[in-house]
Amino acid sequence: MTDSLKQHTGAPALVAIQLRPSPGSFPLRSLESRAAARALAEAKRRQHRINPELAAATADPLLWLQQYTRTRDSHWREAGATSPYRPFPDKPHFRPLLEVIKSEPVVFIEKSRDMMLSWLCVGYFTHACMTTESIEVLFQSQTEDKAAELVEYAKCLYERQHADLKAAHPLAEPLAQQSWLELSFANGSHIIGIPHGADKIRSYHPWALLMDEAAFMPEAGEAYDEAISVCQKIVVVSSAGPGWFELVCESAT
Repeated sequence: MTDSLKQHTGAPALVAIQLRPSPGSFPLRSLESRAAARALAEAKRRQHRINPELAAATADPLLWLQQYTRTRDSHWREAGATSPYRPFPDKPHFRPLLEVIKSEPVVFIEKSRDMMLSWLCVGYFTHACMTTESIEVLFQSQTEDKAAELVEYAKCLYERQHADLKAAHPLAEPLAQQSWLELSFANGSHIIGIPHGADKIRSYHPWALLMDEAAFMPEAGEAYDEAISVCQKIVVVSSAGPGWFELVCESAT
């Protein structure tokens, strides 16, 4: 912010400049980076106020998904759509499932492809990071490429949302400058994609973990055991398959 302190005696104008460090000036996820990100987010929030209608989308992840952002459908031509970007669909299981995810610390979900549950969970955690300061969420899948697909979907949801919501919840850096495996917000929150393996989780201190296609993920049980001691929320999603995921789901019925 710049304040001009002009003197009327003919002397040159004096300009006082307050420099605010950028989150990018410090190592990623360092205390200094998070502090700078929070300061930047607060400064932008003071400059930008959203109306009550958009505030409701900030409070409700499903409302945000279905009415205030767009998802990318790779099969849009087959569906007869005019664009690959469409609102998140309205399915009857979305609302009750999100209520369970919000209220329970650990949730296991057996899915089929047309239920869109992986994308629903990505949307929930993207909304959580966007609206909550200083949380870290891991998206873990079988490979780094598959984890990057989840992160890319989160980026699409952020980028395609209402412009006023983007302004109210800014990123730490422009998307083009962020890693293909990370989505970082100015409020100090991060989404990070990682491949399978318990050792990958040990490098972080996440608030939440989303394990996608856990039935087909090597060391899924070991990764879960590593996460359970540090995460406040864990969502494990998978198509049906033999092994650890199947045994856990059967033991809960």
